[in-house]
Amino acid sequence: MGSADVVPGVSGGTVAFIAGIYEELVGSISNINVKAVAVLRTEGFSAFWKHVNGNFFVVLLAGIATAILSFAKIITTLIDTQPVLIWSFFFGLVFTSIYFVAKRVKHWSVNRYISFAIGAAIAFYITILPAQPESGALWYIFICGMIAICAMILPGISGSFILLLMGSYTIVLNSLHELNFAVIITFSIGALIGILSFSHVLKWMFAHYHDVTIALLSGFLLGSLNKIWPWKEVTKSFVKEDGEVVALEERNILPATYEQVTGLEAQVGFALLLFAVGALLIIGLEAFSANKPEKEIAEEA
Repeated sequence: MGSADVVPGVSGGTVAFIAGIYEELVGSISNINVKAVAVLRTEGFSAFWKHVNGNFFVVLLAGIATAILSFAKIITTLIDTQPVLIWSFFFGLVFTSIYFVAKRVKHWSVNRYISFAIGAAIAFYITILPAQPESGALWYIFICGMIAICAMILPGISGSFILLLMGSYTIVLNSLHELNFAVIITFSIGALIGILSFSHVLKWMFAHYHDVTIALLSGFLLGSLNKIWPWKEVTKSFVKEDGEVVALEERNILPATYEQVTGLEAQVGFALLLFAVGALLIIGLEAFSANKPEKEIAEEA
């Protein structure tokens, strides 16, 4: 999830869904509330820890933090130097996951198909919005944290891409490398408030409209494919003070056109290979999840 959240266009929520921990994640987050404080005061820390699913959070957050701190620089470097290959991998990952997420709808009906179409349309529209120039004001970083964290736990809608649209992606990522605690703390507080609020909405949706919600999230995955198509032409950009060129708008193109427009090799063969690797990774995760003993799944829940 941490590695996926670093990439503008791929959602950590997608990974959580594929791994079979999504609903537990949403439910556990929503349990961090006033009742949890009351449990801590009246029943002690052990009961509080069980109420908020503490072990789950420790392991999950440790994995996310490790990935972000270890791979953030590597992934962003690969996006700059090998965009076709890394986007092909993620395209294969997200494309294949659509089927496995959608099949969790117990019964497809007209309203499920409509929900799927709405989700796809919303995600597609988000991917074609123009990015904004960077803004480092702390109040704005706080708002970005609130909005981006909600996207990060939605399959198919990338929190990193939302940050890119809002013009704070590079600022937040650099703050992790440079240990800019003012930005890190401000963003984290905004993210905490955002995720605690939004998780209650998602939990209610799963409880009352499970299949419609799954169909909507499946649509998000389909619509997000527009963003992670490997071959793109930059149609609008701006140059930062340090000389770095930042793409504001892009359009999808065919591999042959990519070579003509950019002068770079389309790498179709390697792209197909990385697409297959991403697809096989999802198939493997699904197979692993499906073959887990029922006792083990019950213990984890």
